[in-house]
Amino acid sequence: METPAPDHTLLEGLRRALSAGGRPVELIETHISWVLLAGDDAWKLKKPVALGFLDFSSVAARRHACEEELRLNRRLAPALYLEVVPVTGTPAAPRLGGRGAVLDHVLHMRRFPAGALLSERLAAGTLQAEEIDRLAERIAAFHEAAPAAPAEGPWGTPAAVAAATHGVLERLAAHGAAQPALARWADAELARLAGTLRQRLRAGRVREVHGDLHLANTLRLPDGEVTAFDGIEFDPALRWIDVIDDAGFLMMDLLAHERPALAWRFLDGWLAATGDHAGLTLLRFYLVHRALVRALVSRLRPAAEQGPDYLALAQRLSSAATPRLLLTHGLSGSGKSHAAALLAAQAGAVRLRSDVERKRLFGLAPLARSAAQVPGGIYTPAATARTYDELLQRARTALQAGWPVIVDAAFLRRCERDRFHALAFDLRVPFHVLACSAPGALLRERVAGRDRRGDDPSEADLAVLAAQQEFVEPLADDERPHTLSLATDRPWDDAALAARWMAA
Repeated sequence: METPAPDHTLLEGLRRALSAGGRPVELIETHISWVLLAGDDAWKLKKPVALGFLDFSSVAARRHACEEELRLNRRLAPALYLEVVPVTGTPAAPRLGGRGAVLDHVLHMRRFPAGALLSERLAAGTLQAEEIDRLAERIAAFHEAAPAAPAEGPWGTPAAVAAATHGVLERLAAHGAAQPALARWADAELARLAGTLRQRLRAGRVREVHGDLHLANTLRLPDGEVTAFDGIEFDPALRWIDVIDDAGFLMMDLLAHERPALAWRFLDGWLAATGDHAGLTLLRFYLVHRALVRALVSRLRPAAEQGPDYLALAQRLSSAATPRLLLTHGLSGSGKSHAAALLAAQAGAVRLRSDVERKRLFGLAPLARSAAQVPGGIYTPAATARTYDELLQRARTALQAGWPVIVDAAFLRRCERDRFHALAFDLRVPFHVLACSAPGALLRERVAGRDRRGDDPSEADLAVLAAQQEFVEPLADDERPHTLSLATDRPWDDAALAARWMAA
């Protein structure tokens, strides 16, 4: 039975009240809300509807939804979400606030400028890679601060994840878009990953997060902050999810909009900030699931609003990529990390950076200066051995999850390189070394500049560079056949280098 159309009397009354003095009022409508834009303000009124996934039919339910939306979205966008305001008066002549019987409630928000959405910026060609970096850091910090679901609760269990996936597939089928092959793939993956899902729940990686993290729900604010808004308030099950599911939603949407380099750049930044490489085991499944969700949403919209082909993306993503392993090799200042970051984005690879993982072992942020914080320092032989052990384990996890991996470290000693070569041999994946080089004067210039700026996780200074030049063990003849050489003192093409690696 169809839900009757909601009464527009109160909406039109509010619109007249906000337009006093001839001020223009713009209406934006979704399937569950009306938003009135007036001057610098936005007023969201929940529709009095009862749908299969929510029930806003009572004033109390709509008030609760407004309060939850305020609470949840203030975590990421406190400058946008201001207050919940009662509506009094009569439906034809309502007042915002005031005394008397409460007719309804509205969520008062600060209006953001047109063109601020990252979806709009992407379409306009103005979205910058640095904005994706800032968003990755913002979302990572949000995820790490979000409360964890109880291990014995209803969220994040294999049964809950399976129910969500089956529900999307069933609704797609009801809209004439049955996906039997993807349904079989999903069932097989759910069975294979059940133990991992349980472990992630026990480890506290199922958290109260955003729940709807696609490009049209992210924006750049006037002060330059890049964040997300309009998270899920109406169904706890849709926001109490694994953090890799939440992050994967945005990654998937960038892939769907044919910006894979930005998608992988977002993941790279998020992983560097969270260290949650264990979640890579679930990433492919959640990428497919999120593509299916957006495919369903697109079928609920008018044909004129159709976007990317999310179903085609889901089908592509369900085919595993070929895992392969690449190490960087070179002195400080040789451009290893810059090259590794660009190559990871172009090739669709997970990057593991030794400077970041070393600091993580000591509880330090990537840009923290370690000398004053860790007695004895973090660059002792023992700390270096621990760092390479950690890199090896994280590389194994990512490779076994089916992803190409780039380990961004100096790898100046043959024994360090041999351990990772053995890992590739054990897992039967292709193995390569990216040997980065630059003239000595340029090495010193880069290291000194980086040391002065303090804007890089590496703490190598000129003394470290001099020491490296003394003990470096050059690549041997038997390593040359699987080596890609890159002179970083001249222009080079990251896409071409990625193609060389993928074809090698």
